[in-house]
Amino acid sequence: MSIRSIDQNFHVTGQLSPSHLQQVAEAGYRTVVCMRPDNEGFEQPRFEDMEKAGSALGIEFIHIPVIPGQVSLDQARKLKDVLSAKDGPVLAYCASGQRCAAVYQMTGLV
Repeated sequence: MSIRSIDQNFHVTGQLSPSHLQQVAEAGYRTVVCMRPDNEGFEQPRFEDMEKAGSALGIEFIHIPVIPGQVSLDQARKLKDVLSAKDGPVLAYCASGQRCAAVYQMTGLV
């Protein structure tokens, strides 16, 4: 797991698995945004399974599925709403973190 800081409260990473979530919680994240649609990749954990594993550690999971190359202003608006409502750092993940960073850049447009 390689976490990149986009700003002081928004960080991105590639695909997470339930085994990463203890480390995510220990790093101080209480909100995680998944930007991958279910079944996008081979052996990708389902959002529901990630949400359940995160809940046991006090992590809130939010699903904003983004199909690669099809980022919309609606998805950027949803992310902006999440960021404005949360105190502390938010971690977002997709396959590589690039999609999350792209959606974040679009939040300035909405």
